Amino acid sequence: MIEILTTGLLNTVQDLGRPGYLAQGISHGGAMDRQALAIANLLLGNEPSAAGLEIALYPFRLKAHVDTSLAITGADCPISVGGRRCPPWWATGIRAGETLILEAPRAGARSYIAFAGGLDLPPVMGSRATDVKGGFGGLGGRGLSRGDRLRLNATECQLPPGGRGVALEERRASGNGTASAIELRVLPAAEFAAFTPRAHAAFTGVEWSITNDANRMGYRLSGEALLLAAPMELLSHGIVPGTVQVPPSGQPIIQLADANTCGGYPKIATVIEADLWRLAQTPVGARLRFVTVPIETATEALRTARQRLDALAAARKISAGRLRPG
Repeated sequence: MIEILTTGLLNTVQDLGRPGYLAQGISHGGAMDRQALAIANLLLGNEPSAAGLEIALYPFRLKAHVDTSLAITGADCPISVGGRRCPPWWATGIRAGETLILEAPRAGARSYIAFAGGLDLPPVMGSRATDVKGGFGGLGGRGLSRGDRLRLNATECQLPPGGRGVALEERRASGNGTASAIELRVLPAAEFAAFTPRAHAAFTGVEWSITNDANRMGYRLSGEALLLAAPMELLSHGIVPGTVQVPPSGQPIIQLADANTCGGYPKIATVIEADLWRLAQTPVGARLRFVTVPIETATEALRTARQRLDALAAARKISAGRLRPG
């Protein structure tokens, strides 16, 4: 069991989401940075979809009441486990009575904590992800509170002395989203042709700032107004994480993990799935730049990301086998 000591309501239990329920008006949800949570789980030998914690408000502190192992990925923040400094993207042991502390990130925005065996919570519609908007999943559909205690699934996790980590080149290159604009690859969306040539040029030609109106549902951006060539009315239609809608103000909104399942604003583009983690790790006030790519690039980027996870899972199984006695 673990106990939450210091937290904020934006910190939640998440897994890889709740697919298959868009027709019922239930968003996909799950971790904003799905790759980070999946890798945290793989470092411990868990299934990539095991439930862990998504941390968006710092400092964060928890206490272990049993000996276990945990992994911390995502944002680059100072980490202390039982008073021992720990690098990011690392799996290590924690003993009963010891405390894990995450301080404010040096780069990135969200951290992920996985535990050996995963969090022992009842699934709702096949997922343990917290849907705050719907009020279900996780801990009764709410964020973490001080004093919360969460059970862990019992499992054996063998780590090398000192722990185990992983390094991803694209994570180091992404920076913290403030020194330079974060580049996001996009595909033209259904109403792209309905915007003016000036809007097309501005969308990919200028930098956009993430406003304070940013959360797990979506990020509202600030920049040059994107105008339609002529007024149009649309019936509400399906949208997914990554959809870039443009309301009458002309300021784009990027739909994210907890996005509504449908909406009636025109869509100018969609951020490719392989780049959604970049948004999850980009803080308010940071700048973005969009780059249009062909569908083949989007497909290949997603294939490469999945192959990386498969390779990590395979390496973890080989490593675990070497650690077993006999």
